Amino acid sequence: MKVFLDMVGCRLNQSELENYARQFRMAGHSLVSKPELADMIVLNTCTVTAAAASDSRQKLRQAGRSGASQVIVTGCWSSLHEAETTSFPGVTRVIGNMEKDDLVPTVLDLPAVDFTSRSIKREPIPGARQRSRAFIKVQDGCDNHCTYCITTLARGAGRSCKIPEILADVCSAQQGGAKEVVLTGVHLGSWGYDFKPHSSLVELVKALLSETEIPRIHLSSIEPWDISPDFFQLWQDPRLCRHLHLPLQSGTLATLKRMGRKITPKAYANLVQHARAAIPGVAITTDIIVGFPGETEKEFLESTAFIEKMVFTQAHIFTYSAMPGTAAARLPDQIPMTLAKQRNALLRQVAQKSSSQFLEAQLGQELMVLWEKVTPIEAAQWQLSGLTDNYLRIRAIYPTPCANQIMPVRVTGISQGELTGEVTQA
Repeated sequence: MKVFLDMVGCRLNQSELENYARQFRMAGHSLVSKPELADMIVLNTCTVTAAAASDSRQKLRQAGRSGASQVIVTGCWSSLHEAETTSFPGVTRVIGNMEKDDLVPTVLDLPAVDFTSRSIKREPIPGARQRSRAFIKVQDGCDNHCTYCITTLARGAGRSCKIPEILADVCSAQQGGAKEVVLTGVHLGSWGYDFKPHSSLVELVKALLSETEIPRIHLSSIEPWDISPDFFQLWQDPRLCRHLHLPLQSGTLATLKRMGRKITPKAYANLVQHARAAIPGVAITTDIIVGFPGETEKEFLESTAFIEKMVFTQAHIFTYSAMPGTAAARLPDQIPMTLAKQRNALLRQVAQKSSSQFLEAQLGQELMVLWEKVTPIEAAQWQLSGLTDNYLRIRAIYPTPCANQIMPVRVTGISQGELTGEVTQA
């Protein structure tokens, strides 16, 4: 059987898709790069924003037109809207989030125990979901109660994968050629909280550094309140990528309280200061929501000033959209969308200035780059595109195609928001 895998949303959805790919291959099926080539389509949906929900529905319509005999749907949007999902033409089955880890044995009607072995190497998914980095799911669900977030309802309580499972996934990815793994979860920083006795993300990273040989380990989004004082000492090992994504959401205390966030601007700034002192050249990125209910002009300006002071490498700025079923959707003083979009545009200008400052600071630096994309441009000339160890996009011209290789590069310029450089390896 030919299977096409697709998704909307976060790195966690990508990691789940990669695991499905491995399991389908274990069962003897092949993966294809286009939906029209498939007998079965598996779609992993998302509902974290109104835009993600809309994209999920669009993907469902496209799957229905593909001609595939089976369309299997899972993920957050379909779990919260099962009846609507099944009404889409072509959809043959919906697998809820609580059952999605066993999606492949379920749809193939095979014992789940047949898929517990990681003996088969993990390989990139063909088509648009192909990645040179491997995304490793180490945690799912969330016990936080941020008032704007629907994920807790869609994903359930926090639960952690055990270290032996994670080590096996990482080794499988390395056997498949991956040079970098990205640890993912809904609430990554809570890894180990549900164990008895409790463990921590620090212990997981230490295990990966001591028991695997993967060249690069990258942590995805971590809530700032989960970071312990000894956390940054892990970066004494250069295999850890110098990038931290620390969601802020707002730079003013009053808004953070209405959001149900367990952080203050002062504590966040202190955390960033410690990170930069312990990890030279670290890139710190964040998420910001503008137009949250009750956000006054004074609060917005205070938040903007704080965000400017942080000098983030990148800030993902979202205009608040009410999600039915969340506490924030019931809050008074909802902000008109026109005003919220105006604030979004203003904050994007601040974020762009900060990003430019960080890029300029890289000029002349030698950075380690994992090349992800190689494009021929002329005889014996290739354009390489990849990510530095501090998560910056960089391009270079080189006489040899070097996809999925890690190489030192001297930063020589900036073009259209990306670094340019020269490979220094002889």
